[in-house]
Amino acid sequence: MKQSTAPAAGDWWVYMLRCADGSLYTGVTTDVLRRWQEHNDGPRGARYTRARRPVALVMCVAVPGRAAAGRLEVRLKALSRPRKEKLIQAVTGVSVANPPGNCLTASTSELENPE
Repeated sequence: MKQSTAPAAGDWWVYMLRCADGSLYTGVTTDVLRRWQEHNDGPRGARYTRARRPVALVMCVAVPGRAAAGRLEVRLKALSRPRKEKLIQAVTGVSVANPPGNCLTASTSELENPE
């Protein structure tokens, strides 16, 4: 995996947010910063996060298309809370800076087993 601050054209991102109540929210987008701001400020944020502001970006991964992003989102949402926390720790423990927008890119094969 390599660190990236800007997606390539056509990239989709799967992201995870930590809400003010400590819960986790997972979604997909083509623009992580815009979506993070919508979750925090605008009426276009998900209903779930609107009631749990502010939210912090804790993880995002670039994937090679909308279909792959949707599949990964479903897999991440199905993980137990402890598994999600372990995944976040594993991903963010790789000297990734905290500001929103610093995300990881990975090939689809690397994402098949997020254990």
